[in-house]
Amino acid sequence: MLKIENLSKQYSTFSLDCSMEVRPGCITGLIGQNGAGKSTTFKAVLGLIHPDGGQIDVLGKKPQDFTSQDKQKLGVVLSDSGFSGYLSVKDVIPILEGLYRSFDRKFFLEQMQKFNLPEDKKIREFSTGMKVKLKVLAAISHDAKLLILDEPTAGLDVIARDELLDLLREFMERDGERSILISSHISTDLETICDDIYMIHDGRIILHEDTDVLLSDYALLKAEEGQYAKLDKRYILRTKRESFGYSCLTNQKQFYAENYPELAVERGAIDEVIKMMIRGDRI
Repeated sequence: MLKIENLSKQYSTFSLDCSMEVRPGCITGLIGQNGAGKSTTFKAVLGLIHPDGGQIDVLGKKPQDFTSQDKQKLGVVLSDSGFSGYLSVKDVIPILEGLYRSFDRKFFLEQMQKFNLPEDKKIREFSTGMKVKLKVLAAISHDAKLLILDEPTAGLDVIARDELLDLLREFMERDGERSILISSHISTDLETICDDIYMIHDGRIILHEDTDVLLSDYALLKAEEGQYAKLDKRYILRTKRESFGYSCLTNQKQFYAENYPELAVERGAIDEVIKMMIRGDRI
């Protein structure tokens, strides 16, 4: 569905060098701090900025070769774009019908009611969460094959985020060949919905793992000085000096649980993995 190889983009204070893939039928997450390169990657994929190097294939084509018919197959939500605040939802519907031949007006209106979005109210009067919901609904209402969603859950409360993630799951269930690339700084969103996760930092992919593997096999080891000195470090990805000794990130939790029963072994939640991959030291 989407393949990026050695995508590069140079700015005065930032450089991107990114490779990743979104497979058919999968939801792939891209996670990283603000300024890590998520939005730059998305804009390059969509042809909104010109890369300095590398190759991008979207639905089997390069972005610059996309026709208007090809664009019908994409559903896009960018964090810094949206509908004019002077429009109402009633104004937006005919625009979407004109843009997309497969726009499903009935589905769109049903979801608008579900999310309690008023048809007559000006969008500029919407809350941040309401604006996000509208953008996501527009993206999934025209039978897209690939969704590209940049921070779609930003500004939503816990209940609204859960509703939105359910909507994305339903989108995938309706067609087994659909795919989603989604970025978020809310790691729990990605834990519950993504098949695999890429972690980006300073414009580089520093980790790629299936979500199930990340949650089952990654762990934090808490080792005192003496324990750390005797530790088999073959499967240690990062270490961080602490007041008690060392925190160690591993992707082989079972190995250390079986061979070092005296160690404290904690589940490697995505937030902890991110912190260790960014702030920890290599062996």
